[in-house]
Amino acid sequence: MEYKYAENRNYEDFSSGRVLYGHRRVTNFPVRLSQEIFRRCLEYSPKKKDIVLYDCCCGVGYMLTVLGFLNQGIISSLIGSDINKEFIEIAEKNLALLSHKGIERRIKELKALVQQYGKQSHKEALVSAERLKRLLSHQIQTETFQADIYELKAIHFNPDIIMADIPYGKMVNWEGTKEGLDSMLDSLYNLCQKDTIIGLCMNKKQKVTNKSFKILEKQKVGKRRFVILKKHS
Repeated sequence: MEYKYAENRNYEDFSSGRVLYGHRRVTNFPVRLSQEIFRRCLEYSPKKKDIVLYDCCCGVGYMLTVLGFLNQGIISSLIGSDINKEFIEIAEKNLALLSHKGIERRIKELKALVQQYGKQSHKEALVSAERLKRLLSHQIQTETFQADIYELKAIHFNPDIIMADIPYGKMVNWEGTKEGLDSMLDSLYNLCQKDTIIGLCMNKKQKVTNKSFKILEKQKVGKRRFVILKKHS
C-alpha cells in the first residue's frame, strides 16, 4: 500500500512506555498506519473537523491518544471502550496526556525519575514529553468506559468515525461473551449514524462478510489488512 497522508518520519516520541503508558499484554498499533487509516476515513466522512472518534476495542487507549496528538483542530472528542477494566484505567491516563494538566503531570513524573535514577531512557522520555506538549493547540474532550462491544446496545454520543484494531494472535485475544468480526459489526450497526465511517484493521486471515455494510476501501499492509466501511442505508 502506498501511504497518501501519513508522513514517513520518526515517531519515537509515541513509543509505548516512553511518555504514553503501556501494558505487557497489549501490542500497540503502528503510529503511521493509525494516522493513515484515520485520514482515509476522514476522506469518506462528510465532516472534516469537530470529529467524534470512537474506538470500541481501545485497550490502553494508545491509538486514540496518538491520533489526538496528530490531529489537533480536527478531532474534538475521543471516546474509548474496552471490556478489560485494567486497560481502561490505563487508557484514562493516556488520554489525559492530551490536556495541558495531564502532560504537565507526566513531565513532573519523568523529571522525578531523572532526578532519582539519572537514566538516559528517562531523559529521552522527558524530551519527548516536552515535544508532545508543544503539539497541544486545541482542547479535546475524552471519555472511556468499560463495555463488551457485543453487548453494547446504545451509546450517548454520535461517532463520526469508529476505528479499531481487531484482537488477534497470542498477545491480544477476544474477551467477553461472543467472538468474531462480523458479530462485532452486528453490534456496531446499531451504534452508527448513516454517515459514520468505520476503519478496522485485522489479521490477513480475517475478512468482512457482513452484508449490512458497504466496503469503501480495503488494503493490505504487511501482515495486516484494513477495511473502511459504511453501513447500507
